[in-house]
Amino acid sequence: MTIHTLNTGVDTIWVVLTAAMIILMEGGFALLEAGFVRHKNNVNIIMKVFADITIGTLCFYLIGFGLMYGKDFLGLIGTNGFLIQGDLSHLKFLISIDTFWLFQAAFVIAVISIVSGAVAERINFRAYILYAVIMTIFIYPVAGHWVWGGGWLGKLGMQDFAGSAVIHALGGFSALAAAIFIGPRKGKFTPQGVSTVSLPSNLPLASVGAFLLWFGWFGFNAGSTLSATDARIGHIAIVTMLSAASGGAATMLYTLFRYKRSDAPSVINGSLAGLVGITAGCAFVSDPFAILIGAVSGLLMLFATYWLEVKRIDDPVGAFPVHAVSGIWGTLAVGLFAADKGLITTGSWHLLGVQLLGLLVLCVWGFVLTWVGLKFIQLWIPVRSTEEEETVGLDISYHGMVAAFQEQEFIRYESDYLHQNEND
Repeated sequence: MTIHTLNTGVDTIWVVLTAAMIILMEGGFALLEAGFVRHKNNVNIIMKVFADITIGTLCFYLIGFGLMYGKDFLGLIGTNGFLIQGDLSHLKFLISIDTFWLFQAAFVIAVISIVSGAVAERINFRAYILYAVIMTIFIYPVAGHWVWGGGWLGKLGMQDFAGSAVIHALGGFSALAAAIFIGPRKGKFTPQGVSTVSLPSNLPLASVGAFLLWFGWFGFNAGSTLSATDARIGHIAIVTMLSAASGGAATMLYTLFRYKRSDAPSVINGSLAGLVGITAGCAFVSDPFAILIGAVSGLLMLFATYWLEVKRIDDPVGAFPVHAVSGIWGTLAVGLFAADKGLITTGSWHLLGVQLLGLLVLCVWGFVLTWVGLKFIQLWIPVRSTEEEETVGLDISYHGMVAAFQEQEFIRYESDYLHQNEND
């Protein structure tokens, strides 16, 4: 066995394991969203996540990967690699194309799950499946090609190591478009414009979801090295931890001193905002800047949540504040704090300008294409659930069951049935 073969094997194991960590984040999304929404919609949340991971994976395999990583055409789109077939020799990795595909498939699943939270409790399940197809076949892969697949933004020098812009800002603005398009939940805002409070069904469940996401984020960021021998892995891991901790601490202290209580949902989302914020620059910024990025991400998330309430936009789990706003800040932070090209560290404006341009393009792309996609779907089936379906709950309306049964009742019914048979 040669050193090259051994190195390839170790890298393959590393990438597969980190891809598995990212896929486990879908469990985090499921628990987080289910814990934040009302009990009558828990099953629907789980089923949407299963739609993400099943439909999204197949769509990315059939078409999305080719559009994202196929041979570049004019910096706009990939032209081969569909079904992972054809000449992909332009992808220069030590790992196999199959291994690389698995890692990228884990990313695309995460993008659609961001939108899931923003439309929770009122989207038609069939319409959601169709939107998942559009996102994973076209919206995300084309945008990803521009930055990571040899497209025009990457050639300009845009830096987004693990996806603050390509995944989170794009997904967050897609979520915003979907939330506006579909409208708020019934009863969320009064005719006078006052926002009502919808209490989370299970905050411990949501917190476990956040911890799973936090765990998976180490695969998200450190796995993006695509190499187990990359010397940056330790640094990427520590700045990921510091930023998440800083985001959670900032929201904990802010809510404690502002409202005299530490708000649990805000702290959960503050930690996630810190993770989103550091994703673009985890390989480029120092430890102190990571702490700053995380703290600002958490506070921006709080302000963006308030802005949504003022604008009467219903985002049940905070998808836009956590992913879009923190993703924007994290991407710009690379242009400010990157060790070799940042404005603060080197005095150069170039990278910051490229980051700003890339953000503008990706956010507009996600918002507009999502709006157009939902308009197209609406020509065929309703995008929103009916008022009756929403009142009863999407669990019963679309899946014919509730999240939890009382076992004692089932036993009693079974006993009554057996007793009746004995009498006969």
